[in-house]
Amino acid sequence: MTSAPTARNSSEPSRPAAGGDSPDTSSPVRPTDQDEVAAAASEVVGGRAGRRALHGSGWWTPVRAVVAVALGMFALGMLQKVPCLDDAWFSGQTAQYVHACYSDIPHLYTGRGFADGLLPYFDHLPDRISGGMEYLEYPVLTGAFMQIAAMLTIGGDSLRQDQQLYWVVNSVMLMVCTAVLVVCAVRTHRNRPWDAMLVALAPALALTATINWDLLAVAMTAAGMLLWSRSRPLAAGVLIGLATAAKLYPVLLLGPLLVLCWRAGRWGAFFRAAGGAALSWLVVNVPVMVLAPDGWAKFYTFSQERPVDFGSLWLVIQQRTGNPLGDANVYAIILMVLGCAGIAALALCAPRRPRFAQLAFLVVALFILTNKVYSPQYVLWLIPLAALARPKWRDFLIWQGCEVLYFVGIWMYLAYTGSGDKRQGLPEDGYQLVILAHLLGTLFLCLMVVRDALRPEHDPVRRDDGSDDPGGGVLDEAPDVFTLGARTATPKLQRSTPQPARNVVRWGTARE
Repeated sequence: MTSAPTARNSSEPSRPAAGGDSPDTSSPVRPTDQDEVAAAASEVVGGRAGRRALHGSGWWTPVRAVVAVALGMFALGMLQKVPCLDDAWFSGQTAQYVHACYSDIPHLYTGRGFADGLLPYFDHLPDRISGGMEYLEYPVLTGAFMQIAAMLTIGGDSLRQDQQLYWVVNSVMLMVCTAVLVVCAVRTHRNRPWDAMLVALAPALALTATINWDLLAVAMTAAGMLLWSRSRPLAAGVLIGLATAAKLYPVLLLGPLLVLCWRAGRWGAFFRAAGGAALSWLVVNVPVMVLAPDGWAKFYTFSQERPVDFGSLWLVIQQRTGNPLGDANVYAIILMVLGCAGIAALALCAPRRPRFAQLAFLVVALFILTNKVYSPQYVLWLIPLAALARPKWRDFLIWQGCEVLYFVGIWMYLAYTGSGDKRQGLPEDGYQLVILAHLLGTLFLCLMVVRDALRPEHDPVRRDDGSDDPGGGVLDEAPDVFTLGARTATPKLQRSTPQPARNVVRWGTARE
């Protein structure tokens, strides 16, 4: 049985252990000291940081370094879209797939009426431009983001130039979202800023950042998690509500907060977060809901009526069996409910209360795995959650490799289906394999997170210096008041005891 020193409290200076060799919790955790992949990669830039290395001094603080890397990767992702920006978006259906540079942004500029000056949700879309979509099928805050970008799209001499400029304007706005995202990722775990480098260097982020507008919701979700980590539940809830007004998935984070606050008896914090989320969502949605009910409801009716589509487990079953799976909604809801029950059981039965980021990752991953569609940009939802839940380079890169494989596979499959008799690209059987690779890669990371929750000695965050939940805010170091299993020793410093010795948390052992 392994043991770790207890979590420090951010308001107290670190205390040396009796042996004098406890970690210096005032300095950031260095990945090169804990992660073999990070240590090997560091040889490219001079090797591991030494014990006399300065942390956070000078201009290149962790947050600035991570933001610079993230923006560099974002710029590389924009360069990857250049073949489409130059021509492929406008020269036939398959060219944008062959170059793997497809984006919804320029197509929806014309296809959702922005080029014609139509107002989202209020103006009915003509069939000639929308292909039968009556109103914009995105949540209200995303629609506002799209409209602002359209208002900034000025100066083009032709419709094609307007579409190009619209993509560039959106890309700049999404780059700002990326900067916000990585700043929040750096600051959420106070003593582990370099974990955010997983987000910055994620190849799937660079490849998918400008396909759609998901980064808006991802950045606001990250900001909400940062505020929660700073024990500001009301403000965190407001951000989660705003993120839900841009994309549906952020509301799922209230589920983990519910069971974690239940176990810790922090009901006040949960209700403030839930109330803040409901209030901010209503403030954004009610005006459109009242003034343009049909347009506002389109996102929800479209999501419900949408058939089985690309990237999902249901598509593999449909293609292999020939069954149209008209009840896929029912099957997905049943699996989602059962999965959420399993996550709740994990939260209440684990020997030590799981970290917020761990359960947040699991519930969003469950939604992705059971959903009837998986667009390649949905990986953005999971990247910051994975970096906080399982900051281990090997596991993260295995998962990212599967996602990059899927990214290439879907475009090659669309090139195959759109090339007529030429059939150039990835056939149906090959596409099913890359779907399975995506599903298995996500499941692999989920299993590693579950193992960390059940055996906290394997959790990289709790193993560094005995931390409890540095992103948990009011949950960090809080004692349990309700569990469905044996409780462990609460990792909390006994401040009333004058002795310099620190308590020891024996992960996975029951309290005597």
